[in-house]
Amino acid sequence: MIRILLSTKLGELRWTQADLARATGIRPNTINELYHELVERVNLKHLDLICEALNCKLDELIVREPDGKPNIVHTRNGSLISPLDK
Repeated sequence: MIRILLSTKLGELRWTQADLARATGIRPNTINELYHELVERVNLKHLDLICEALNCKLDELIVREPDGKPNIVHTRNGSLISPLDK
């Protein structure tokens, strides 16, 4: 699972969502969706602007936490089976 740590980072810096929206020019609704991890897609330009405004690296904002079970299974012959194939 991919986690967006924007709420944590803003809390550390004592910034509000509104502060970040003003600093980056990103719509407040977009910031809110990132803050609450409601997005399925992320604009790379937005990530760049957020990292610049918060003076942080990308890995401070986005991390991958493995799920309990794998989503992709390797077969004996090396081919992949994903849940999307079923």
